[in-house]
Amino acid sequence: MGAQNSTETPWLSEAQQDAWRVLVSLITRLPAALDTQLQRDSDLTHFEYFVLAVLSESPERRLRLSELAGQANASLSRLSHVVTRLEKRGWVRRETVSGVRGAFAVLTDAGMAKVVEAAPQHVSTVQALVFAGLDDDQVAQLRSLGAALVAQLDEGIAAGTGKA
Repeated sequence: MGAQNSTETPWLSEAQQDAWRVLVSLITRLPAALDTQLQRDSDLTHFEYFVLAVLSESPERRLRLSELAGQANASLSRLSHVVTRLEKRGWVRRETVSGVRGAFAVLTDAGMAKVVEAAPQHVSTVQALVFAGLDDDQVAQLRSLGAALVAQLDEGIAAGTGKA
């Protein structure tokens, strides 16, 4: 199959192009800023912090790895590598699931202490970088637009868009 004919390509309108460039700026710069803050202040990547935080909010501070991967928006492979790093630091341990394939990730007391130590500065950074300039209506719009974009992304990925 050859390249698409330019008449078949649904090019972005000027408004879409402007919105796309703002979104690209956001999705490029915000993760880098969050990683920088967490690495500087807590020796964690943003993804590691997110995994610890999700576990800290889970019943008995434990989740099956497959469920944790879903909540962390990560592949099971990526999550497994991160859990291994967190295990080596004593913040997470794995437990087998009796009678079935799979494992639990369990937040240790040391891991909970790490979340408690890292959270205040991280939340301050999120407030400053994301929410400080938004009113309640804009926060609601951000939530709505974000949910719509995630749903569109999930639908496109399920349909094979963006896959090799």
